[in-house]
Parts: sequence; C-alpha cells; structure tokens
Amino acid sequence: MSQRQIAQVFEQYQKSRVQFVQTVATLSTRPQNVEILHSAGVMPLLRALMLDVVPSIQQTAALALGRLAEHSEPLAGALVTEDVLPELVRSLGEQNRFYKKAAAFVMRAVAKHSPELAQAVVSCGGVGALVLCLEDFDPGVKEAAAWALGCLARHNGSLAQSVVDAGAVPLLLLGLQEPEMALKRTAASALCEVCKHTPELAQAAVDEGAVAPLAQMVLSKDAKLKRHVFSALGQISHSLDLAEAVVVAEVFPAALTCLRDPDEGVRKNVATLMREVVKHTPELSQVIVNCGGLAAVIDSLGNCHGNERLPGIMMLGYVAAHSENLAMAAILSTCLTPPCLQGVPQLALCLSEETEHHLRAAAAWSIGQIGRHSSEHAKAVAASNVLPRLLELYVDPGSSEDLKDKCKRALKGILPVCTHLPALEPLLYAAPNNILKHVLCQFSKVLPRDSKSRRLFVTNGGLKRVQELKADPGSVLQEHIDTINGCFSEEMVRYYTHAYASVLLEKMEDQNPA
Repeated sequence: MSQRQIAQVFEQYQKSRVQFVQTVATLSTRPQNVEILHSAGVMPLLRALMLDVVPSIQQTAALALGRLAEHSEPLAGALVTEDVLPELVRSLGEQNRFYKKAAAFVMRAVAKHSPELAQAVVSCGGVGALVLCLEDFDPGVKEAAAWALGCLARHNGSLAQSVVDAGAVPLLLLGLQEPEMALKRTAASALCEVCKHTPELAQAAVDEGAVAPLAQMVLSKDAKLKRHVFSALGQISHSLDLAEAVVVAEVFPAALTCLRDPDEGVRKNVATLMREVVKHTPELSQVIVNCGGLAAVIDSLGNCHGNERLPGIMMLGYVAAHSENLAMAAILSTCLTPPCLQGVPQLALCLSEETEHHLRAAAAWSIGQIGRHSSEHAKAVAASNVLPRLLELYVDPGSSEDLKDKCKRALKGILPVCTHLPALEPLLYAAPNNILKHVLCQFSKVLPRDSKSRRLFVTNGGLKRVQELKADPGSVLQEHIDTINGCFSEEMVRYYTHAYASVLLEKMEDQNPA
C-alpha cells in the first residue's frame, strides 16, 4: 500500500470519527433518540473519543455525553458508571476553552439530577476543576463553570459547603462584576443556590462581600438578572444580622419599584425578600413600613394571582405579628392603584379569589395576625366581613387540615378581642361549639353594659338563636348563654323559647270563645 493510500485511510478514519460524534451530538438533542442511542452502547464509544488526539472530536464527544446525561437521571448515572467524570477532570487543565465549556456542561448535566449524582461530581474532584474554570479568561468558560457549581450547590448544605470550601464564592462575586450579562446572571444564581441552605453558608458569602455588588444590581434593566439578584438577597436574609446587612446596603426603597416590574419572577422575588427581612424584628419591619413597603405590597397583591401572591400575603402577616402599631399600619396602608384597597380588604379578596388551599391558609394566618391585637384591630377585620368566610373554610370538609387549622387559629385570635357585635351575629348560626363559645363570650361581655346592643340583639334575632342552642349543663357554653339571658327579662327570654310557643297554643285550645 502506498504512502498516499495510507494517508487516505487515516483521513477517512478521521472524517468518520468527526461524522460519528457530530451525528450523535445532533441526534441527542431530540428526546426520542436518547434511549435508542444509549441502548446501542454509544456511551463507551463517546468516552473513548474524549481521549482522541483531535480537539474538535474531544469537544463534540463531551457535548454529546452532556446532552445524554441531561436527558434523565438513569442516563446521568450510566455516565458516572462509565467513569467519564474522572477523565473529564484530569484533562480539563490541558484543554482549550471549547473543551472546558463542554466539560463543565457534562458536570452540570450530571449534578442537576440528584444529590447522589452531584456527590459523584464532587468525589472525582469536579468542584476544584470548576473553580479553576472560574479563573479562565473566557467569559463563556466562567459562565459554564458557575452554572455547574450552582447545580451542585442546589441540593443540600453539604454540597453547597464543598463549593464554598473550594473558594468559589470570591470568584463568583468577580463574575458579577464582569460586563457579560449571561455571566452576571449565572453568578448571581449560583450565589443564591449556595446561600439558601443555612445561615452559616449565607454568612460565608456575606463575609466575602456579596451584598454590596448584589445591591448595586437591583435596578438593572435585565429582568433575568434582577430575578436572580433578588432571590439571592432573599436567601441571604436568614438571620437578623444578615437581614440587617441587606437593609444597610440600601436595597430599600429602590427595590419597591420592582414590585411593578413586568416580569413575574422579579415581582415575586422582591416580595419574598421583603418577607424574609420583616419577619425578624419590629425594627426591620418599621424600616420597610417607613419607606412605603406596605402600600407597595398591598398594591402588588391586587395586580397578581396564584402563587405570586404568597410572599406578599405572608409579608403583611409578619409585619402585623410584631406589634399593635405595625398591625394598625397594615390596616391603614392603602395602595395607590384603584380601587385603592387597604390591607385587610385586600387579604379578604385573596381569601375569596384564590382556590389553592395553601394560599387561603396564608391569607387566613395574616388576617389573624392583624386582628388579634385589640378591639380596634378586630373591628377592622370584622368590617371586611371576613369572619364568616374564615368560619366557612374551617367547617368545610373539603378544606385541607392546614387551612382548617389556620382559620381556627385566626378566629380564636380575633374573637376574644372583637366587640363589634353586628359582625359576630352571623357566626351564631353556623359556628361549632368550640368557636361558638368565643362568640357568646363576647356577647356576654358587651350586652350587660350596652342597652343599644341589647335592643339590636333582640330585633336581629340573636336572642331567639341563643334559646335554640344546646349546651351541656355546667359547660362554658351554658355559662355564656345564662349570662346573655340574664341581660333580659324572664318574660322576654321565655317568649323566644320553643316551649313558650307550645304553651300559647295550649292556652288557645283551652279557650272557649263566647
């Protein structure tokens, strides 16, 4: 065979290898092809081609493996079983930027599925290799590495700690300051995944100076970046000290304007950040109140639906839980957008409009936190006609246990301080005894001192309803009934009993008209 023929054979071999990896990489983009390729035994072939002398073949083979692993957890597990990861990590430092991006993609595709697969990436030295990629000059390599580190850190605190221990956080912060928008986004997202697990991990990021660069980006024009930035700041605010660090960085009131952002994710993450800040202390809540945070959240609740409402609903509850003054601020704050509702009517609307039980439970909890402080707070809640709705959801067999519990707690918190009797009268007809005793307790407190309330109680049918109630002798419920009856003459009480009507009928039968 001549030298030319040998060269042609080698050329044909190289072309075949290139054609093979390119075809597999293309086919693996379609989900319907992935299982067929795996069944045909393509992974060992691709692993061998990762060691090829031609860089383009190495890169394409790695890309194809990443696409296969990304498709499903079993395929990612098969890639681990084939010992692809150690080979990737060993060769990473010697390869060009295209191979590094492909290798980071493979590690991300494996790590995203489960903690066990993510641990396999850590165990083969993948975290250190990815951190080295964060130091690369190429922004695309940095982005791919940051994305993979975020997928590693997302699963649990132990994996996130391995990312921190490898020195990734300072490099991710440098990525935030790069001009490339895609790199900024992935760096912010990775920081969020690291910080979300424990206060200690969040503190590690804060100690490296994470808050300041994030705070500078809250008014970015890029919606995706803002989404990740607010999420990261919310995840950082685990403890009082960390939340104070966010507030000191002057994130507010600038962040409030983003509650009207066109992007749903931005709006939800801003509300979540506010919720995480206000829940710690009255002082932090007061900071948010002073910069107009309550009105902004109430306004946002009127412009969204579903799960986007959840953090705003809970934020109002956390603020109100701290003190009477803050609860009153939640009552009096009014949004600027028509119909310009205040806090309690807006929560009542959420309780009425939403169908998901966890959203209704959150609204019930927040209403309870607002109304439990004093008679004025309870009156503001009762004036929104929300008490019958809470009772309806509590007794509804279709309500979840959590929803029932939140409604019961709200009622038991509000009723003992509610002296607005017209709002309590509808509850006389539907409340079970464990709630009814709280309702009657309030009537037994107010009626002896208020002649006008006694008159309305009779004319509105309240006294008649009390006579229809059945209570065990000596029970708390019976004591309240006796106290209420004691506010009226014996003749009037007897008039509204069923037995009195029977006596009148008997007398009528005994009469003999002339």
